[in-house]
Amino acid sequence: MPRAARPIGVGLALAALATVVWSGSFVTSRALHDSVPPIQHAFWRWIIAIVAVAPFAARQTWRQRALLRRHFRFLLLASLLGITVYNTLVNQAAMTTTAGNMGMIMAASPVLMAVYERVGGTRLGARRVTGMLIACTGVLILVSGGSLSMDFAVGDLWVIAGAISFGSYSALLKRKPAEIGGLPFLFAAFVLGALMLLPVFVASYVIQGGFEPTVGTVSPLLYVGVVSSAVAFFAWNKAISIIGAARAGVIYYLQPVCVALLSFAVLGEAMGWLQVMCMGLILGGVVLGSAGRAR
Repeated sequence: MPRAARPIGVGLALAALATVVWSGSFVTSRALHDSVPPIQHAFWRWIIAIVAVAPFAARQTWRQRALLRRHFRFLLLASLLGITVYNTLVNQAAMTTTAGNMGMIMAASPVLMAVYERVGGTRLGARRVTGMLIACTGVLILVSGGSLSMDFAVGDLWVIAGAISFGSYSALLKRKPAEIGGLPFLFAAFVLGALMLLPVFVASYVIQGGFEPTVGTVSPLLYVGVVSSAVAFFAWNKAISIIGAARAGVIYYLQPVCVALLSFAVLGEAMGWLQVMCMGLILGGVVLGSAGRAR
């Protein structure tokens, strides 16, 4: 493999890893929708993530504390969009929509990532734009059920808001100061995101009460806290630093395919010929778009 192609391959692999892992978090959100309140689900996810990352990141974060204070406004905005708001909206959506729908609608966020990059002066190239449009077509057909009418549930609207939040977070990562290390940035974002969630967590606990800690509730929380948060966010952030938000966003189109397969296998959600056909469109678009050259 040419030397220049190796970092791109690593970036694509990291983006794919994060996408596959996050697909599982949509399934866990749906699985916990009737046992763990959405705000408490989000809060404990980040507490677990903080504990998981702390042994590797705490010392580096302390060393870079002056640098983090200097870029506090950037950290605060990134934490608000990617940590506090995005996952809370997805958990809220799981109350009234399926995991498959969540994965499909979230796949619209790469469009926003590409728009942000284009506004920033990046020429995306005809091949990548074509791949993105093909993948987006597959997503739209899946969401609409093959009809021209878009019949959204309340949960679908929550996911649309989540997609906007995640797309904005991903585009913002391109502006992360290079001198801030990946682990200190991640650890600081988790801490700030959890702190911003704390007031609404307390309100949720007082009004709705807590949840029973059983294997069925703790195991999914450990998955989203350790794997979907600590591992996947680090991989995604690193991927964007290598290949940019637009190209990583093309890989993100794989998410509805992964979510549909997982929700079919784990939750028993229906999957017919339409889903299979649209998965082919999405996969084809991803292959075409991820190979395009940035200019």
